[in-house]
Amino acid sequence: MENYFHLRLPEDTLRGISSIGLAHLGDAVYELLVRSYLCAQGRATGKGLHRSAVELVRAEAQSQRAERILPLLTEEELHVFKRGRNAHVHTIPHSASRSEYLRATALECLLGHLYLTGQTDRINQLFCAMMEETPCP
Repeated sequence: MENYFHLRLPEDTLRGISSIGLAHLGDAVYELLVRSYLCAQGRATGKGLHRSAVELVRAEAQSQRAERILPLLTEEELHVFKRGRNAHVHTIPHSASRSEYLRATALECLLGHLYLTGQTDRINQLFCAMMEETPCP
């Protein structure tokens, strides 16, 4: 039985997943991290929790957080990030510019890739840096 909380897909399988597919998974990973972060910060109250989560997961906010971690990325991570940024997206929300949306997609693609390769510690390091927590583990 596969353990979907701790996947480690081989590189050839990963290459077969589209950048949009990686971003789709990365969106869920980011959403889970944000919700966990908000609960851990004591912000787990009804409407306030939802509003705070929406504020952090919208494309503009993701784009800003992606900028924070770019200097921290390895060469391989930067390659995956650029792969996501170059994805062929068909619709862009009105609340974000095209560049913000593509940078958010790139971040999600990176998170999806790291998740599928079992690099949850690295995801946590990058998330802490995105949220400007110091020191990051």
